[in-house]
Amino acid sequence: MPHGDRPPRAPSAAPRPVQPHRPDLARVGNVRGEIRLNKRMADLGLCSRREADEWIARGWVLVNGEPAVMGMPVAPDANVEVLPQARHQQAGQVTILLHKPMGYVSGQPEDGHEAAATLIGAPSQWRGDARHPADGRRFAPEHTRGLAPCGRLDIDSVGLLVLTQDGRIARQLIGENSGIEKEYLVRVHYAPNGPHGAGVVTQDVQSVFPAAQLARLRHGLSLDDQPLLPAKVDWMNPEQLCFILKEGKKRQIRRMCEQVGLHVVGLKRIRIGNVVLGNLPVGQWRYLGVGESF
Repeated sequence: MPHGDRPPRAPSAAPRPVQPHRPDLARVGNVRGEIRLNKRMADLGLCSRREADEWIARGWVLVNGEPAVMGMPVAPDANVEVLPQARHQQAGQVTILLHKPMGYVSGQPEDGHEAAATLIGAPSQWRGDARHPADGRRFAPEHTRGLAPCGRLDIDSVGLLVLTQDGRIARQLIGENSGIEKEYLVRVHYAPNGPHGAGVVTQDVQSVFPAAQLARLRHGLSLDDQPLLPAKVDWMNPEQLCFILKEGKKRQIRRMCEQVGLHVVGLKRIRIGNVVLGNLPVGQWRYLGVGESF
């Protein structure tokens, strides 16, 4: 082939059209204020996001009269309708109040320790609850499935632990904007040099604990580089404090006490919102009653 004769070039592929930028409506919204449907349903108090996804997948949710699609964004004025099947399922969900003993973890089993949920069963149901259930509900094995702990109690702490199948209650107790009070009785030693250092005071701690440090417990401490919300902290007796918190960071009370020279030797949660531990025996449980709410 002569030098000047070149073979014809193959036609080049057509350039791909530039796709317009589409923001993630579930994350940033848009000018109409659209957000993902499961979040809208949770914000409306209908259910949790997880429940919403389950109901949408089953075809139990309508938006403006049409079957909902997983992940769809909805406008603030959209009509969200939940079918009776979802309501029926939700009505069968239980919330359980357990008096957690020491040695059990609140969530999944870890380091050889059992989860508190393993205590839920017919033999450990509080006798008063079993004899006179407020709503006629009797224990059934399905009541132990999908129970989620709402607010941790560490392995060395005891007291009121809420476990629920109801996503609305879980969101109410541990959601981002919960704000529900949790009350604890906390036995302490004064240990300005640590629990094994010099100068530990085990009796009449109140008389030697500086008032300025009590004020710091109430407001002025930080954990994980985040300032803590104001707390109510008062002496119940010379060796025991009462803490009322509206947040629940990991081992929060123990870590707060360490910062002011106190060593926690006993911690018991006695109230969450309007629900109290009362005379529920250690290791036993009861259902949340019909007239009870957090």
